[in-house]
Amino acid sequence: MCGVIGVVATSPVNQLIYDALLLLQHRGQDAAGMATANGKRFFMHKNKGMVREVFRTRNMRDLLGNAGIGHVRYPTAGNVDSLEEAQPFYVNAPYGIVLAHNGNLTNTDDVRDILFRLDKRHINTGSDSEALLNVLAHELDHAIKNTDDLTPDVFFDAMTQVNKRVKGAYACVGMIARRGLFGFRDLNGIRPLVLGEKTDESGAKQYMLASESVALEGVGFKTVRDIAPGEAIWIGFDGQIKSRICVPDGMQARLIPCLFEYVYFARPDSTMDGTSVYTARLAMGETLADKILSEMDIADIDVVMPIPDTSRPCAMQLAMKLGLPYREGFIKNRYVGRTFIMPGQETRKKSVRQKLTPMPSEFKGKNVLLVDDSIVRGTTSQEIVALARESGANKVYFASAAPAVKYPNVYGIDMPTRTELIAHDKTPDQVGQMITADKVIYQDLEALENAVRSVNEGHLRQFDASCFNGQYITGDIDLAYLDALECGKNEAKAAADLLKVGGDDEQ
Repeated sequence: MCGVIGVVATSPVNQLIYDALLLLQHRGQDAAGMATANGKRFFMHKNKGMVREVFRTRNMRDLLGNAGIGHVRYPTAGNVDSLEEAQPFYVNAPYGIVLAHNGNLTNTDDVRDILFRLDKRHINTGSDSEALLNVLAHELDHAIKNTDDLTPDVFFDAMTQVNKRVKGAYACVGMIARRGLFGFRDLNGIRPLVLGEKTDESGAKQYMLASESVALEGVGFKTVRDIAPGEAIWIGFDGQIKSRICVPDGMQARLIPCLFEYVYFARPDSTMDGTSVYTARLAMGETLADKILSEMDIADIDVVMPIPDTSRPCAMQLAMKLGLPYREGFIKNRYVGRTFIMPGQETRKKSVRQKLTPMPSEFKGKNVLLVDDSIVRGTTSQEIVALARESGANKVYFASAAPAVKYPNVYGIDMPTRTELIAHDKTPDQVGQMITADKVIYQDLEALENAVRSVNEGHLRQFDASCFNGQYITGDIDLAYLDALECGKNEAKAAADLLKVGGDDEQ
């Protein structure tokens, strides 16, 4: 899960991209990068860390040009050193291309094999994003063989072939030297991508692509529309804009966005695929309240409390529907990152107590219903329940706005092994015992989907809910794939642990 930005403007874009990346920081805190285009040259800077840590004044001065792309990276567990996989990525032919990618390819091994054997291209990192860039570069090179120049239509022809070769989730932005900016979205629209525009003082149009609408509107652009599934968009450096749905013969484009975006990842002030994330989370509170009413006597609940910040709208609406007092029992330190996307169990466990400070007066002697967006590994939930009990809570009930997460998400969310998921082979009562809660209540999947649909403009019929139901919409994920994924992650983790031990010994 990453955040991407692309912009073509009439003035320098380095500060504009920086500000937009800050608004997408929640989508990735591992690394950040930016590439700008100025005449015949690209200028690029990227590094590990948060946006404010990566870009210093000296870096910003070197990022010249009126067009550029930016990226914030979501950490991939098991990477020994993620600097080499910071984005954007660059290839020098044809013309010179830079690309930033949000999502995850599911056929990376096959793609890499064909790139090496048939396309004669070498991939130097373990990143599927670099593989995707090289597929695009190869198809562009092939598409321009019989033409004098790279036109938008030639680019769209190449993108049709890219969509034929790669599978999985991808929402991308990129630039081609001296030509223009592009963006595209996978055939299922799993990952979001939004187009915005702004008019400068002279009346000239400026365009921006972003993972979420909040990044557009926060820097003065107006949201125009979502990029459609399978759509590629071309914005020339001269301001020309064109688009096409690039669907190979025998395939189809259909909108099946990731349901977890609405539950957790997206900012509440974003609108994606016609749906206000905040309003969707209010609706989740309504349906979760119905589930609680069906499972327990609410007379045994004294107060409802959210786990800040993602679950706050859901908890507020839930408390209102149940007629229960709503209280803020935890105060959040906003300078600690999101625990779910932090690599490593111990890192997540330690950061919970750094991030959340309980207020004992709100807990003492009370039966508390805690509401969180989801329960994934259970590490965070267990620490939160412990904090509530240490603060004097009598009973601690735990409600999840999402259904039980039982399966890996292979489309860009770092939950790749079944053994890491607390609910994979456990009932809600068993999960409750594991996190030491008096009761755990999960949202039903059908109720969650209906909650999001209820506030949509009418075109969301299906979601990628694979982490809840194990149904993978790309049709290429089976038990063998999941076994190989789990084995690969375990090997990577073992290598990282061995390197860490070696480093300690050297000290």
